[in-house]
Amino acid sequence: MGTTLVLLVDDDAAVQTMLGIELSHAGFEIVAAGDGTQALAELESDAARFRAVVTDIRLGTGPDGWHVGRRARELVSDMPVVYMTGDSTHDWSSQGVPESVMLAKPFAPAQLVTAVSTLITNADTHRTGPAP
Repeated sequence: MGTTLVLLVDDDAAVQTMLGIELSHAGFEIVAAGDGTQALAELESDAARFRAVVTDIRLGTGPDGWHVGRRARELVSDMPVVYMTGDSTHDWSSQGVPESVMLAKPFAPAQLVTAVSTLITNADTHRTGPAP
């Protein structure tokens, strides 16, 4: 099947590590970015290698998670995007990309794994069409 590479963006190293472990245990390979600038650099270098982007909204100085999600979709039109936030859920309808998922912190790690898996499956279905 190949590698299922996910870009994980969070400026909190402990959260990034914990979520990376959960996603790895679920079979995903992770490229971690600690801020929006690093995430955008990863996307610009080769966005198509990623099967999904998981990003916190508030990433300190520089580009925020909304920007990361929009740029991912500009580069790969059907890129699955999962947003995570403790306080920005109200902005999702105006700032988030269509057909993305918002997870409000705190959430169970299984919710993240389910969201990523579901979005990847949906993107694959739309890309290839329904099975005969």
